[in-house]
Amino acid sequence: MKAWQFTGTNNPLELNEVPEPHAGPGQVVVDVKAAGVCHSDVTALDDPGWMPLFFELPRTMGHENAGVISEVGEGMERWKVGDRVGLAPVMSDGDALGYGKWDGGFGPKLLATDDNLVRLPDEVPFDLAAMATDAGLTAYHAVMAVGGARRGMKVGIIGLGGLGYIGARVAVLAGAEVYGAEINPETRNLADEIGLSGVAESISEFKDRNLDLIVDYAGFGTTTAAGVETLAEFGTLVQVGMGRLEATINTYPIIINQLSIKGSKSGTKDDLEALYDLMKSGKLNPPMNIITQAEIPEAINKLRTGGVVGRFIAVY
Repeated sequence: MKAWQFTGTNNPLELNEVPEPHAGPGQVVVDVKAAGVCHSDVTALDDPGWMPLFFELPRTMGHENAGVISEVGEGMERWKVGDRVGLAPVMSDGDALGYGKWDGGFGPKLLATDDNLVRLPDEVPFDLAAMATDAGLTAYHAVMAVGGARRGMKVGIIGLGGLGYIGARVAVLAGAEVYGAEINPETRNLADEIGLSGVAESISEFKDRNLDLIVDYAGFGTTTAAGVETLAEFGTLVQVGMGRLEATINTYPIIINQLSIKGSKSGTKDDLEALYDLMKSGKLNPPMNIITQAEIPEAINKLRTGGVVGRFIAVY
């Protein structure tokens, strides 16, 4: 089988012939039906700071996956061939699909364990299920599990792309009053679809709304700083985006307004199950761009350029 593999920083993905995986003890083989392309795939290719995550090369990338179990290893009898599954990407030891020693879904088959497997309801299509495994999982965990969004809360979402759209929509469905910040005017046009109470280029436009919670899905330094300046007293900033790995922030509002700043990374299988329940209801349908496996490098280049609306999902 052929898979798109990472070979080192600043190298393009290589389409290599790789052996088909077979399930060992505690493992299953999943036939990938859909694999999402994430902006972190761009930074992993371009930023040498990500190299410690790839201690074995080449490595098949792709950490957003959904598919069907095609082989079951010893000790995994609770799963059966034909089960529809979504794959939470992070392993219990901190490793992840598409990194470390685990191949991802930019090839047609991959190995998974109980750390990853979540049953996929029949009502949720594979493309939507794949998006949920990282963009959805990370977005949901940040706004709900870490941020504690709930009915009556005033929430600001920075960045309305793949993660931000989902985070904002989940907060709306939870009953929060949600405001969005997005620099892409085409993406701002999704405000009514999401259910936002307001949208602007910068979250600072909503300083008079007394936001209790701001989740920064962009993370470009200036966005983090704007979030700190905008929060109401006793507010919480949850940092998710890694557009830049440094930010210069004003400590005065942190002290005077007694703010909390929290980080959020990925999520849990429980988060993914909750997301699939929302998707099953038909109330959460983020925009997607369906591509083929052959188009994955082109999608990465488009993400690198910017201005993309919706998640790229490769369908097998």
